[in-house]
Amino acid sequence: MAPKVLVSDKLSETAVQIFRDRGIDVDFMPDLGKDKDKLAEVIGQYDGLAIRSATKVTPTILEKADKLKVIGRAGIGTDNIDKDAASKKGVIVMNTPFGNMITTAEHAIAMMFAVARQIPEASTSTHAGKWEKSKFMGIELTNKTLGVIGAGNIGGIVCERALGLKMKVVAYDPYLGEEKAAQMGVEKVELDELLARADFITLHVPLTDQTRNILSRENLAKTKKGVRIINCARGGLVDEDALAEALQSGHVAGAAFDVFSEEPAKENALFNLPNVVCTPHLGAATTEAQENVALQVAEQISNYLLTGAVENALNMPSVTAEEAKVMGPWIKLAGHLGSFIGQMTDEPVQAINILYDGVAAEMNLAALNCAVVAGIMKKFNPEVNMVSAPVVAKERGIKISTTNQDKSGAFEGYIKVTVVTTKRERSIGGTVFSDGKPRFIQIKGINIDAEIGAHMLYTTNEDVPGIIGALGQTMGENDVNIANFTLGRSEAGGEAIALLYVDEPVPAEARAKLAETGLFTQIKPLEFDVA
Repeated sequence: MAPKVLVSDKLSETAVQIFRDRGIDVDFMPDLGKDKDKLAEVIGQYDGLAIRSATKVTPTILEKADKLKVIGRAGIGTDNIDKDAASKKGVIVMNTPFGNMITTAEHAIAMMFAVARQIPEASTSTHAGKWEKSKFMGIELTNKTLGVIGAGNIGGIVCERALGLKMKVVAYDPYLGEEKAAQMGVEKVELDELLARADFITLHVPLTDQTRNILSRENLAKTKKGVRIINCARGGLVDEDALAEALQSGHVAGAAFDVFSEEPAKENALFNLPNVVCTPHLGAATTEAQENVALQVAEQISNYLLTGAVENALNMPSVTAEEAKVMGPWIKLAGHLGSFIGQMTDEPVQAINILYDGVAAEMNLAALNCAVVAGIMKKFNPEVNMVSAPVVAKERGIKISTTNQDKSGAFEGYIKVTVVTTKRERSIGGTVFSDGKPRFIQIKGINIDAEIGAHMLYTTNEDVPGIIGALGQTMGENDVNIANFTLGRSEAGGEAIALLYVDEPVPAEARAKLAETGLFTQIKPLEFDVA
């Protein structure tokens, strides 16, 4: 059955056609996002949801979204999506950060020109029939110092454009390395130095707990007298009341804002101040950008629903289409390893330790981690998936650690998962063979070679004669067909294990018969999702 996607905001017909061309059933209802009650009524039918900013994805909407797997936002900002609620529901949230990079960067540069030359005020004055040349004395950008807060995708383009305008560029960005800064032609500085040196300051960071009010009253006081401030990133990065006071005092010479702490902005401390340029969140408002992000979100949602590729996700690791092809069997293996331990564990989990060896260590480990944790957490919450599992684990206070190592044995690579509980440690290792099939290769330190099936039976016992006979005879007497039978032991006469892959679940009567023999210390039926 084809996946079903709802487009609840205005998206281009070309983007909608992408879904159809990829074989996805799509309903295009561009005004539905404004009707939250109707959206809640129908959302349960869909695997994917494509939106812009009009649709508000609230916990109430998500509560009704029983089939929903992915939400795609055509644009960067996802303030209209409750990402915590989506994560707990197991729904991937994607945005499209690259489709409007140039447009937003160009708007920031345009705003810088506008505030430097007081263009909006001069235009209004001239339209009114005035000719006030001396009133609108501006400044040049050439040789001025631009302070860029956040030199990522958009900030990096702004840096490039500013250098083309013969400006000096200093950048504050904790994630910007010295080598990268040198390649960009900018000087990396700390925030206080940027504030003290910059003639213009432009912001290009997301709104987080760390960046909220990054230009606070205190930091605004540290700026160079006569500075001009541009914000085309997110409202809330600047203390707008403090900035208004700094503008009125003359410490700040001008400001250009495209975003505000409350939007739509009907009232704001910056409104009607001289030499303040304001626009209604137009950073991404070009024909090219709107088309680009619409096409991008359609491709991303389609790729995820059809191939499992995760691109530009905000609440789980991204996995490219190429990675998905290679990693698919390894992600399945990681889930099976977690599922084995989860099904075997009854007491609270305190820590999960994951070892990646050989080729496995070179993969997208964040995605593999999510698969392991999801496998374990399903025991406690059957609805959990790769998105919600880390949230569930964090809520339970479970510590997760990983170790990478070069190829260390006969296998090209393997994964070993160890879980620490309040009572014991339990470990299992697995690999992927050349045929693409995951295999268990070690349980409790005992080497085995077990194919993984939907229905399995795990037993432990002392290494004594009669085990194979007891298992075979009991399965036969209960009409359970054995597809694969694997044995392993720590040493002759020591601890031994058996893992049976069977065609149907082992009934309780058969397990009771095995227990009656007195040969087994543990008898555990297991189920795996091998689809």
